[in-house]
Amino acid sequence: MRPAVKIDDLTDSLAMVSPETTAWLDRKTGRVWILENHVMAVAEGDFIEEEESSDCHEDELAAARILLSESGRGIKLPTAFDFHEYRHMERFIDTLPVSSAADQLWRAIKGRGAFRHFKDTAHRLGVLDAWYAYRDEALRRFMLDWARAHDIPVDESPGRARV
Repeated sequence: MRPAVKIDDLTDSLAMVSPETTAWLDRKTGRVWILENHVMAVAEGDFIEEEESSDCHEDELAAARILLSESGRGIKLPTAFDFHEYRHMERFIDTLPVSSAADQLWRAIKGRGAFRHFKDTAHRLGVLDAWYAYRDEALRRFMLDWARAHDIPVDESPGRARV
């Protein structure tokens, strides 16, 4: 039986990934790795500049090689783009009573800077904490659904305290 991955590790991975990194789950250990793309390129044997190869941390390179070498051991985790936070902002607004607050949030998400305008407006209206709670629960459900779809056991016990 495979070890369970902590739900916090799965949800945190979405926030930690950048365009230069990818999150991977080691199915054998249940560990989530955030690996730089150039480390994965070295592990795959792709030609890269020598200086990039020397930038690889040995433990990350070893992990990348293991994840890639054993069929089905490493699985790429979804990204924040897969989560579609904008859709969740729309759904959150739909949970609010029809009011000027909901109208202001609808206006805030239209056009450029939608995420910043949404958060600024939610803060001003006093619903920012409710948004974060809604988003965190949606993120948790998203990652649980992803894990179930890939037959990955998940430890849902409370992790570290959030600050």
